[in-house]
Amino acid sequence: MHKDILPMLYKSVAGNGTAPLPMGTSVLASPEVFSPLMVMKQSAMRHNLASMSAFCRQHGVRHAAHGKTSMSPQILRAAVASGAWGICAATPAQVRALRTFGIEKVFLANELVDPAAIRWIAEYQRNNPRSEFMCYVDSLAGVALLDEVIAEVGSRLCVLVEVSVPGGRTGCRSLSEAVAIAQAVKDSPNLHLAGVAGYEGAIAGDRSEASLAAVRHYCATMIAAARAIDNEKLFSAGEVLLSAGGGTFFDIVVDTFSGVKLSQPSVTLIRSGAYMAHDDGLYARIAPFSQPHAEYSFQSTLEIWGRVLSRPEPELAILDFGRRDVPFDQDLPLPHFFRDRDGENPRSASESVITAVNDQHAYLRIPAELPLAVGDWVGCGISHPCTAFDKWRYLPLIDDEYRCVGEVTTFF
Repeated sequence: MHKDILPMLYKSVAGNGTAPLPMGTSVLASPEVFSPLMVMKQSAMRHNLASMSAFCRQHGVRHAAHGKTSMSPQILRAAVASGAWGICAATPAQVRALRTFGIEKVFLANELVDPAAIRWIAEYQRNNPRSEFMCYVDSLAGVALLDEVIAEVGSRLCVLVEVSVPGGRTGCRSLSEAVAIAQAVKDSPNLHLAGVAGYEGAIAGDRSEASLAAVRHYCATMIAAARAIDNEKLFSAGEVLLSAGGGTFFDIVVDTFSGVKLSQPSVTLIRSGAYMAHDDGLYARIAPFSQPHAEYSFQSTLEIWGRVLSRPEPELAILDFGRRDVPFDQDLPLPHFFRDRDGENPRSASESVITAVNDQHAYLRIPAELPLAVGDWVGCGISHPCTAFDKWRYLPLIDDEYRCVGEVTTFF
């Protein structure tokens, strides 16, 4: 391949044909912008970061914002700057990416069992003693594997015993298992037992009374495990972390963990990540701050903008984005606005609905008399940000007038 082609390919990969835009560019009027385009609103992101920070301060809890939602250095650095303790990862590859972003405190909210990853992480900790790292263990086999590889490197890692319930995901299933794993960690010269962790989102997915009861029961199980381990004096010296709380139930976790008394001070650490972007669908329904009488609020930050390819029927418009561009695992995009092809004349799209998406097409049902021309813009909110960011390498960060004020890059 000719070397001059590589920069062109990079720009195309960076944003579906749209290269990073100069500051002040009107993203819906610029001749440099290709359609479709995902954008992120700066004011909404700042609002969300401030809301979560205020909540954590009010309740005296720590927050390891989950990085898997965006895997964006700009967003995750902003989360830390706004008060997050550090950033969560879901995989060792994400841990390595977070280190390249300059994140000093990383929590791998998962088991660490890949020997190559264990070695890399242990070597990083050995060579960067000011950085912090934690991960889960949920079995004696997992403890033995960590112990073996870390011993070869000559380092020490901090771990939390992961606790779950029958039918759950990873995590030990009984108090006796939790105590046995904690004892194995205590016996290892290479491991440091910092607390107990879990993930309630694997056992409940809505805000029904049954789901809330299941989450409270799960939190009580985690507390019981922490007390059983504490009774055996197996936690390392210092504070004991109690960690759960994804994007749906962090309020329940904070409420249930408040007031837990152990022989050592305990600290609640939540791990929500979707809050940084929020959405107009899934999290608009189930996020804690979306519930009636919530003291704080989140705002949707992401919009997908595409153009009308065709109006083949009076009540149908075909748009130029699809499954390659937008989330579709929870809800389809929600139309908000129409604009003329030059980006002017904004108007409501509330009478329209997207009924289906193909790989690169969306089916928009509209009133037959609605004036929407081929080439016009259609702007939609999305549902589930965790499956939005991974489709884009570059998103313009925009102000409320749709002018570019920065960039969001992703590394999946």
